[in-house]
Amino acid sequence: MTGPQPRRNVAAIPAYVAGKPPTVRPGMTSYKLSSNENPYPPLPGVVEAAHRAVEVMNRYPDMGSAALYDALSARLRVPVGDLAVATGSVALIYQLLNAFCEPGDEVVHAWRSFEAYPIAIAAAAATSVPVPVTADGRHDLDAMVAAIGPRTRCVMVCTPNNPTGPSVTQTELDALIARVPEEVLVVVDEAYVEFVRMDDRVDGVATYRAHPNVVLFRTFSKAYGLAGFRVGYAVAHEAVATALRAVSLPFGVSGVAQAAAIASLEAEPALLERVDALVAERARVTAGLREAGWDVPEPQGNFVWFELGERTAEFAAAADELGIVVRPFAGEGARVSVGEDEANDRLLRLAASFPR
Repeated sequence: MTGPQPRRNVAAIPAYVAGKPPTVRPGMTSYKLSSNENPYPPLPGVVEAAHRAVEVMNRYPDMGSAALYDALSARLRVPVGDLAVATGSVALIYQLLNAFCEPGDEVVHAWRSFEAYPIAIAAAAATSVPVPVTADGRHDLDAMVAAIGPRTRCVMVCTPNNPTGPSVTQTELDALIARVPEEVLVVVDEAYVEFVRMDDRVDGVATYRAHPNVVLFRTFSKAYGLAGFRVGYAVAHEAVATALRAVSLPFGVSGVAQAAAIASLEAEPALLERVDALVAERARVTAGLREAGWDVPEPQGNFVWFELGERTAEFAAAADELGIVVRPFAGEGARVSVGEDEANDRLLRLAASFPR
C-alpha cells in the first residue's frame, strides 16, 4: 500500500463504544441508562456561570485554568502544583501513559474495567496486561501484583470499578501499594468516588500524600453533572502532575467548562444532596433486584451490573422495548445506570420478568 501510514499500534486500538441514546417510542418517555450520567439537570447557579462564560466565547479560555486550580486546591487542601486538569478524567489516562510509557512498556489493570484503559494503552504503544476480576466483580489485587513485571510502568485501580460496581477498601489499597515497586505508578481512578458508601472506604487524598507514586483521577462528569463539558483532574506529587500538564492539549478545558466546574464546587452541598438521593435510589434498585433473584455485585457507583453471558443482547433488547437503553458488553453482561425513578421502576419490572 502506498501513501502515509500510521504507526502500527494505531491499527490495534480498539474502538470506544459509547452508550446509545434511547429509542424514541410514540406515547412513551424513553430513558438513557447507558452512560452513567447524572439524571438531574444543572443547578441554576451553575447554568448562570456557564452563560456568563458563553458571552465571551470569542476569547480563548485561560490556558492555565488558574481559577479552577485555585478552587480545587482550596477544596482538597493540596498545592496547586500537585494538580492537573484535562478534558475529562479519560484525557488524563492518555496523558499519563504518553508521559510515562515507552513503546512496549506494560500497564496492569483489572478486566473487565473501564473501557478506555486498553484503548489509551494501545494509543501509547504500550502493552495491556488485563487481570480478570473476581466472580463478584472485584479487583483481584493479588493477581494484579503477580502480573507486575520488569516493564510495568503503571497499575490502574478503578474504584468503584466500572462497569461491575464494587470498590476496593483502604486496607486493600494500602496492601497493594506496599507490594508495588516505587518506580511504578499506581493510578486510583475515582470517577465515582462521591457515590461510595462503605466501611473502610478509600481516602484518596491521604493515600496520594503518603505515596509519591500514587495518582488520583477524578471528574466533574458524574456526581457534579457536567458530563457534556468534559472536566477532569488529577492529584499527584508535583513531578507527576508537571508531566501530566506538559503533555496536555493547550486550551483543552474550555472557558465555559472551567466556569461551570468552579460554580459546581461552590454549589457542592446542594449537588451532594442529589448524590445522596441517587445512592438511596441505588439501594432501592439493588434490593429489588436481589428480591427478584439477581445476584448483582455490590454497587458503589451510580450503576448496577448484570452478569448475563450470551444473553446480554437479549436483555438489552428487552430493556429497549420497555423504553430504557442499557450498556451491553457482548457475551459478558450489561451495566445499567441509576436514573429517574420511572426508569428504575421499569428496570425492576424487566428484572422480575426476564428469565435467568
